Amino acid sequence: MAKKIVQTGTGSKKAAPKKATPKKSVAKPGPYGATKFANIDQYHRQFPAEIQVLLEQIRSVIRKAAPEAVEEISYNMPAFRQGKVLVYYAANKEHLGFYPTPGPLMLYAADLAKYKSSKGAVQFPYNQKLPVSLIEKMVKFRVKEEMARAKKK
Repeated sequence: MAKKIVQTGTGSKKAAPKKATPKKSVAKPGPYGATKFANIDQYHRQFPAEIQVLLEQIRSVIRKAAPEAVEEISYNMPAFRQGKVLVYYAANKEHLGFYPTPGPLMLYAADLAKYKSSKGAVQFPYNQKLPVSLIEKMVKFRVKEEMARAKKK
């Protein structure tokens, strides 16, 4: 983009001043607002009861698969840490996002084929039953992955 040149009253030329760009709001829509969650319970309470049931279900599955993991909020989402963060999850408008990193998603790609996914995330639609055993397998894989990484240090 070319700079706009402005003629001054004395005959000299100078670059026009830049216009200030208004700051955009970074607050998430929906139940998030500008809330910075302190813990997973507070995060869950922000959603309707039917979504809270699914959030508690995935939380329970993760706890069972990674009993030594510590719960925390990271990137303003529920996360489970054992050394490094093992997995995250988040409630979205029409699905429950699960973020187990790329490893488990590649390993269980065939089982995840019916879900929308990306390099490090998978979407579980609210209108389908949560694949509890698959989530448990992915979390256990992440625990093993993290334990192997920690031994290399």
